[in-house]
Amino acid sequence: MSAQSDQVEAVLRRLGAAGTVRTFDQEVPTAAAAAERLGCDVGAIANSLVFVAGDEPLLVLTSGAHRVDTGHLARLLGVAKIRRASPERVLEATGQQVGGVAPVGHPAPLRTVVDVWLEKYDVVWAGAGDHLSMFPTSFAELVRLTGGQPAHVSP
Repeated sequence: MSAQSDQVEAVLRRLGAAGTVRTFDQEVPTAAAAAERLGCDVGAIANSLVFVAGDEPLLVLTSGAHRVDTGHLARLLGVAKIRRASPERVLEATGQQVGGVAPVGHPAPLRTVVDVWLEKYDVVWAGAGDHLSMFPTSFAELVRLTGGQPAHVSP
């Protein structure tokens, strides 16, 4: 495990998460790669995507089967515009590289939205801070762990 996934594992334990971090021997930097490796539906992969809403980072945990509609999400959150964060801004906000961002373990709390589509799955897999690690969770647990706002991320 990496320093990032060790940190995520520690946060998960402190928050009473049910699942444990699983480390793979090959990178799983995309939802499709992760789903193939885990033998699950791509929709059960919780992508951790970082956007910028105004000047603040926004973490969106979305089903691997969805694309985030930033216009819809901006209206829902009452902000003028939401744009994708640069890889540098993602690292600054999360301490983790694009493709391995976890829902927890960031330097400071992030405003978070959790895609309600994830509620369809009993087990949801989320990144654990690097390209080699993920952990099993549920929609309800993701909301609890992150303090996230459940929402439709696309109309």
